[in-house]
Amino acid sequence: MSIRNSHFCCDPFFSFRCPACRNYKPHYEKVARLFNGPDAVHPGIILMTRVDCASKINTKLCDKFSVGHYPMLFWGPPSKFVGAGWEPKQEKSDMRVIDDARTADRLLNWINKQLGSSFGLDDQKFQNELLSSNVSDPGQIARAIYDVEEATSTAFDIILEHKMIKPGTRASLIKFLQLLAAHHPSRRCRKGTAEFLVSFDDLYPTDFWSTNKQEDDKSSVRNLKICGKDVPRGYWMFCRGSKNETRGFSCGLWVLLHSLSVRIDDGESQFTFNAICDFVHNFFICEECRQHFYKMCSSVSSPFNKARDFALWLWSSHNKVNERLMKEEASLGTADPKFPKTIWPPKQLCSSCYLSVDQRNNKIEWNQDEVFKFLADYYSKTLASLYKDKSIVGNDGSEGAVEDLIVATNAIVVPVGAALAIAVASCAFGALACYWRSQQKSRKYFHHLHSLKNI
Repeated sequence: MSIRNSHFCCDPFFSFRCPACRNYKPHYEKVARLFNGPDAVHPGIILMTRVDCASKINTKLCDKFSVGHYPMLFWGPPSKFVGAGWEPKQEKSDMRVIDDARTADRLLNWINKQLGSSFGLDDQKFQNELLSSNVSDPGQIARAIYDVEEATSTAFDIILEHKMIKPGTRASLIKFLQLLAAHHPSRRCRKGTAEFLVSFDDLYPTDFWSTNKQEDDKSSVRNLKICGKDVPRGYWMFCRGSKNETRGFSCGLWVLLHSLSVRIDDGESQFTFNAICDFVHNFFICEECRQHFYKMCSSVSSPFNKARDFALWLWSSHNKVNERLMKEEASLGTADPKFPKTIWPPKQLCSSCYLSVDQRNNKIEWNQDEVFKFLADYYSKTLASLYKDKSIVGNDGSEGAVEDLIVATNAIVVPVGAALAIAVASCAFGALACYWRSQQKSRKYFHHLHSLKNI
């Protein structure tokens, strides 16, 4: 997990030669398991690491923090552990020494006092305090930004691991990359997909499958991190189920698709529909899910001219999936008891979305204008609201640490790493495609110049 995504860091400086450190290790790890790792109960809140000062590689770091005894625990905002230090005589510092942490109980009590929280060592595994089963709190979707990154990265890891990029799927992947580069809710995912897109012809040239190139050691492909080197993290926040096998990836992918549907312009609606349908059809590994989704895509008889119509189609399709799964899970007993499938949105979240409910026939008459307003707000503005809350950033003014996650709603935020000169226009994909083609021409031009120099 990246320290950029944690609200606070807790870091003990120790020495493996110190008997007291060895005795303290199980206490510290007991607390650390609450916040870090794939089975963490409260992920993403505190990053708990360790620095061994007996290792020469850490000598300078331990000196910067004036470590005078072992173990010595520090608490502070993540950015201060990267480029700052600590001195005993400092009057004002965002770094603090934890002075009462001799046992796991004392350390957790100290943390609870700082955060005003009530974490306990006996908190149950997969207990999801971050997402209440009370769906009336619309602000919970803000935490899904982490899961959208996780789902995007996981999807591309699956594609690369299973070698799913083939001559017949190459074009559909490029279209989906264009969509993500322009409208993904996470800036670093836009940056990563844009970089992948610009390099796509180099990584997968048209003759890639007709030669031995696919057998080559493609380290640049294997090391590709579509949303940055620290994603995936191995845990879910908004999409976390009460059981390890529920929600997770499928939930994160649905949130991604809905967020894309409310960010596009009218001129992009049919392109987005085709890109998403083809992506699911070619790259989704759940065969039954893939077939069901593509059947819904194939039932659409006329093109989408409005972004609103596509967003409502995706919403309606998701509800059809939920209706089908509700029946299956009820008969098999596989439903998540805390997060059962439901028709979305429930009345608690959007009462104005409902015109009437026929409970006898289980039919709902929707106010689709209100539904679209709800979707646009929920999957756009509210999804990004977590990063507008100054309290999670800390008091060090390090808003840049999370700014690369803030969602652009009506404009395209240009990914810095790929230097994409995409104009803010009604159709982003045309500009993106032009830029991509120009990049490929430039690559060939410079390659030609380099060849001439070697003559």
